[in-house]
Amino acid sequence: MTYCCGILVRDGLMMMADTRTNAGLDNISTFRKLHVFSNPGERIMAIATAGNLALTQSVISTLNEGFENPETGERETLMNAPTMFQAAQRIGRAIRSVHALEGSALRAEDISFDVSFLFGGQIKGARMRLFMVYTAGNFIECTTDTPYLQIGEHKYGKPVLDRAISYDVDLYDALKVGLVSMDSTMRSNLGVGMPIDILLVRPDALDADLNYRIEAGEPYFHDLRSRWSAALRAAHQNIPRPPYGNTK
Repeated sequence: MTYCCGILVRDGLMMMADTRTNAGLDNISTFRKLHVFSNPGERIMAIATAGNLALTQSVISTLNEGFENPETGERETLMNAPTMFQAAQRIGRAIRSVHALEGSALRAEDISFDVSFLFGGQIKGARMRLFMVYTAGNFIECTTDTPYLQIGEHKYGKPVLDRAISYDVDLYDALKVGLVSMDSTMRSNLGVGMPIDILLVRPDALDADLNYRIEAGEPYFHDLRSRWSAALRAAHQNIPRPPYGNTK
């Protein structure tokens, strides 16, 4: 299992992903799930992955190698996509290509083809965008009404995003809320764990404002976890007792 979150606010884009993968309690490993594609000054894009690790790695490799355009002979990759929308389409194409190659073998072993992706970034001359790409290769786009998207084990981290994220939130406040969302998920699901990869991008900077890995024991994240737990306990204690039933 994994948890990835993308938040697109007026101040920029925040994407994060955990790194834990497991095939049973005795087979836990660390793999990067947040992949950055960058040509500073021209474009910066990132893909966060969730689902079967072998399949998501195959999709990323397919995108790196690209597809040959039958008319021009050009290799079509994320790095030469003319728009973010067409780049998202190429991710969908890569998913369908891997499914065509691996789908029948997976069905024979009763393994589901399970992948999903968050894709965000900006190409020079266009606006910053954030998409969620599904297993079928189709996708949706983040909006100002709901300026975040999640994949993987998303249910535990969603309530804090619903309450605290709006399009006008400061970018580093969005990061803080995202980290609380990640901590909530980690506390409720052992399949999600450290380290955490994060990427912050400002509009029109076309380069990373922050590209960082939070390791286990990192002081700020440890303090954030402690403060959030204390704040929840204090909020619980300050809410009046329900006036139902026998109150004696």
